[in-house]
Amino acid sequence: MHELVKDYYGNRLRSSKDLRTSACCDADAVPAWLRPLLARIHPEVLERYYGCGLVCPELLEGCRVLDLGCGAGRDVYALAQLVGPSGEVVGVDMTDEQLAVAQRHRAHHAEVFGFDNVRFLQGYIERLDELGLEAGSFDVVVSNCVVNLSPDKEAVLAGVRRLLKPGGEFHFSDVHADRRVPEAVRGDPVLYGECLGGALYWKDFLRVAQRCGFADPRLLADRPLAITDPDLERRAGGIAFHSATWRLFRLDGLEDACEDHGQAVVYRGSIAQHPHRLVFDKHHRMEAGRMFPVCGNTWRMLAQTRFAPHFDFHGDFSRHYGIFAGCGAVMPFDAPAADAKVGSCC
Repeated sequence: MHELVKDYYGNRLRSSKDLRTSACCDADAVPAWLRPLLARIHPEVLERYYGCGLVCPELLEGCRVLDLGCGAGRDVYALAQLVGPSGEVVGVDMTDEQLAVAQRHRAHHAEVFGFDNVRFLQGYIERLDELGLEAGSFDVVVSNCVVNLSPDKEAVLAGVRRLLKPGGEFHFSDVHADRRVPEAVRGDPVLYGECLGGALYWKDFLRVAQRCGFADPRLLADRPLAITDPDLERRAGGIAFHSATWRLFRLDGLEDACEDHGQAVVYRGSIAQHPHRLVFDKHHRMEAGRMFPVCGNTWRMLAQTRFAPHFDFHGDFSRHYGIFAGCGAVMPFDAPAADAKVGSCC
């Protein structure tokens, strides 16, 4: 599978071909506030990007960020502007042709930005322990539709958790299937290269994440994928695919369900791009200044991470009131995000 993917993406770079589907995208278009960052990136890097979105969590200034499957470096150079001169972005990719483009324009971006805070490593995302990266040294790990291309998803998530600091976040988009993908689809080189053949059944993804120590994966956004190529649709065998963006936190003490401890938070409105409302995930749209009841897991995700300075916290864990009312994780293939109500945790 490694050779298949390297050949698939290397050939596209050499021939300037686009991918045949829109699967390799995050769930949302690039927001307006990020577009000026892309305008400062070298045209060749932009041309060699095989996606349509940008996986970019909030509050990255001064952070150390790892980008899995960085390709030609578009997201690395965008994130570099957000972490600033006191932060660092490390890109990992296995495709020599893609990394050559990223490395070729490093000096250009250092001159444009006024600082050089990026580096690139050749390697496999399921073998992160071979790259000489220190355990517990990254604030955030990101990837854009890359985990599905790995033959060992569990090794990827275990490696990510090892590299994250306590309270660190794996913020990534990927493709999931509504059922387990049969061997005929997994073995199709085009479907695999287009990020479909290697997609995990979404329920299996949750099991893998929990085994790797990410107790409460949070779905931020998702959308169904349309396979518009009739030949590829036939070869996909009727499987429904979704693109999904997730938050996974390295936090001790998270429970396997949303438990009610009578806690609440108030968002201060202090994150620059979200002065009125912070969308933390599909169930958590927190309006500035408004008391928002939360379960114990959500309380920890806010109080024990880089989000803490932007919230006021009410309550503790001294009492327990049972399962949080209305608890039920929203997952791909469920109701769209627009149906979630403001003012409730789960």
